[in-house]
Amino acid sequence: MKQDMIVILDLGSTENTAIARKIREMGVYSEIHPHDISPQELNRLENVRGIILNGGENRMVDGVAVDVSPALYECGFPMLSIDHPTARCERKLDSMPEDDALRDFVFEVCRAQANWNMKNFIEDQVEQIRRQVGDKKVLLALSGGVDSSVVAAMLIRAIGKQLTCVHVNHGLMRKNESESVIEVFRNQLHANLIYVDAAERFLGKLSGVADPEEKRKIIGGEFIRVFEEEARKLEGIDFLGQGTIYPDIIESGTKTAKMVKSHHNVGGLPEDLKFELVEPLKQLFKDEVRDCGLELGLPASMVYRQPFPGPGLGVRCLGAITRERLEAVRESDAILREEFANAGLDKKVWQYFTVVPDFKSVGVKNNARCFEYLVIIRAINTVDAMSASIERVDWDVLQRITDRILAEVENVNRVCYDMSPKPPATIEFE
Repeated sequence: MKQDMIVILDLGSTENTAIARKIREMGVYSEIHPHDISPQELNRLENVRGIILNGGENRMVDGVAVDVSPALYECGFPMLSIDHPTARCERKLDSMPEDDALRDFVFEVCRAQANWNMKNFIEDQVEQIRRQVGDKKVLLALSGGVDSSVVAAMLIRAIGKQLTCVHVNHGLMRKNESESVIEVFRNQLHANLIYVDAAERFLGKLSGVADPEEKRKIIGGEFIRVFEEEARKLEGIDFLGQGTIYPDIIESGTKTAKMVKSHHNVGGLPEDLKFELVEPLKQLFKDEVRDCGLELGLPASMVYRQPFPGPGLGVRCLGAITRERLEAVRESDAILREEFANAGLDKKVWQYFTVVPDFKSVGVKNNARCFEYLVIIRAINTVDAMSASIERVDWDVLQRITDRILAEVENVNRVCYDMSPKPPATIEFE
């Protein structure tokens, strides 16, 4: 079923995302588009029921107030103007609309139907993927993260064996993560999965490298090379699947919104690897991606996977990576995740992890002096990752985690809890 749509045109507001989410929560699909969309582009969008002109503090660009094309008013769609005085628009609001006012516009004025739900979304995307791909093949870099996992599940439902997934284990994964990817996608969903164990290759390249940015460049660059090598072994691949989600597009910026970050999911692939992109999640916010994964039958443990940096444990093994400290990070992280789950904190805390610095502290083991590493626990809560507060973990839980780490993780004699909010600290250490 095609979902009705309310289009939000960005005329400098910082509330575009909030309004889009409010409308979706009402059961109606909503998309954000630039203010200078043409009538032709607008008419190519399917099932548009109304338009919101969303002005705001960033409306002035190079000293000129941006506006929509005058021809847009002649397209025949109901329009609501927010903080954007115009004689051409009958309905105007001076600020972010209350739910009742927004609901009235969506349902009474636009006559939109509340048919936006995950089941309908998946049906539409499966149809679009089949129409786009036909009988050709798709290649997907499957990291095991939420976005790539949900894309894989969507593509498997749509085209089955026409999809080939490549999972690269760079040796910096969390405990049992590669095994989990293989179990779910190869054994349960019966995907064409190529598993590449490149741990020795990555660790060799990282040997002696202490600078965080240099580590990131090596890990990212080497991943591209491994993926490229595997792609060249395959024949008849015309499409590349990507886990692009809606915030990636929004954060890339518009003419009236500053860029937060460049949009690059598999960015940096060589130009001679020419693929057409398949991006079935590009309309979804992160929580919607998780809902989609559950609807597609992925296990909750994969769908609610903790946010994880692209370089993996490489940026949590601080300084030059050693195998000894890398294993200490991996094992302590596994203990932390298990105990947080047992205490019900895995659904409450936004992100939690351990790091191991590249220095040792004095301690006592077996009645003898020892010099071993320390483990730092970090647990934070945030809405947008721009600022973060510290989770006040119950003392008994922290004591249990500490006891287990000291007893079960080799080469560790000290556990600390990071109490630093963001700012001034950042979420990750490197």
